[in-house]
Amino acid sequence: MAVVLDPSSSAEETPERHWLDRIGIPKALAWGFLGVLIFMIGDGVESGYLSPYLLDEGMSKERVALLFSVYGVTASVAAWFSGALSDLWGPRRVMMLGLGIWGVFQVVFLVFAVPTVNFWMLLLSYGLRGFGYPLFAYGFLIWVTAVTPKRRLGSAVGWFWFAFTGGLPTLGSLVASFAVPWIGAYSTLWLSLGLVVAGGLIALLMVREPTGRSRLAPAGERPVATLIGSLAIIWRNPRIGTGAVVRAINTAPQFGFLVFLPVFFTDTLGFTLSEWLQLLSAMFATNIFFNLIFGVVGDRIGWQRTVAWFGGVGCAVTTLLLYYGTVSAGDHYALAMVLVSLFGATLAGYVPLSALMPSLDPAHKGQAMSALNLGAGASTFLGPALVGLFLGPLGVQGVMWIFALLYLASAFMTLFLKLPEPVAAGAPGYSSRPGPASRARNESPEA
Repeated sequence: MAVVLDPSSSAEETPERHWLDRIGIPKALAWGFLGVLIFMIGDGVESGYLSPYLLDEGMSKERVALLFSVYGVTASVAAWFSGALSDLWGPRRVMMLGLGIWGVFQVVFLVFAVPTVNFWMLLLSYGLRGFGYPLFAYGFLIWVTAVTPKRRLGSAVGWFWFAFTGGLPTLGSLVASFAVPWIGAYSTLWLSLGLVVAGGLIALLMVREPTGRSRLAPAGERPVATLIGSLAIIWRNPRIGTGAVVRAINTAPQFGFLVFLPVFFTDTLGFTLSEWLQLLSAMFATNIFFNLIFGVVGDRIGWQRTVAWFGGVGCAVTTLLLYYGTVSAGDHYALAMVLVSLFGATLAGYVPLSALMPSLDPAHKGQAMSALNLGAGASTFLGPALVGLFLGPLGVQGVMWIFALLYLASAFMTLFLKLPEPVAAGAPGYSSRPGPASRARNESPEA
């Protein structure tokens, strides 16, 4: 696919005078990044203690597991629809919808479901609340990809993931660790609602950038076509489908690790539960900061190259190091800390994928991001499913090799994510007429 470049545009030539633009944060969206951080802190408050809290309130393990499974399904669906709805309504309206859903169903959850421990009310309110955070957060991510110049897009999405993962689960869990002993578990859930509302209002009221206030799809494209296109783009544009698979592989092992690594580290290697939790925290903390680093690296050496080598090959190597290094050293805490941090760092090598995907089809950025988010949602099921299938017959070593080979496969697939070639002025296919192509002219990175 060729993307038309209009020489009359100066968007890429505008000098970046503000320090925020120079570090990769679009100045027009700066308040949005802060809003997403605070929103995700509120969303992440419950991540470390809601399950044991509900167990203490008398719910069975099976029902708690079902509750979180339903939440995961609705969050995955919302992640997919966030792009299509942004194409249709504009990212800001999608963020408003996400904030409204989160707030309304959190109130229902806290006022009616939790005090009575009514399972069906819990399932309905918590499950529907799962639509909230992906619409808000991923709606903003699409806004970022729609307005950021190509030379800074990798850095900008790096800052988005810094805000996203900085809130969920990192700072959210930290807030809970202080709030629960101080005001109690139930009141802390109300605190999370306050943080979410505060973050949402900061982003929606303080960001005045106009692009996100209108639809992103080409003029004349019908709503049904836009919604269907958010799925059809996967086979209509094979590179988008390939990118969705790469995104699914990106975090599938991460979710799989949470199924069996706690037992492996404590029962097999001999770490205490407290030490394992500290190691897990180090993994995510390292990932947060390398989200920024690899965003910048992607802008410098290329998004495709960064994902392939630092993400795919890097994660394959660190996955095997994590297993063989810890097995050789046993409960050597310092070495384990280094190994989990290395995996967290290379996991961030996939960050430029959020810049690469919408650039593969600039006229349908929202649909491309829907495909990316669909891959992200699939990873929450893919990783645990692989563990369930192969942990018994192959053991931990076999599962780690499966994950490493998947990472290598994703590195190979990244070779097919070639960016569209720009069309120079005067060349066949060039047009300076306004339309979707010319609106996207400065948003397609160099091949």
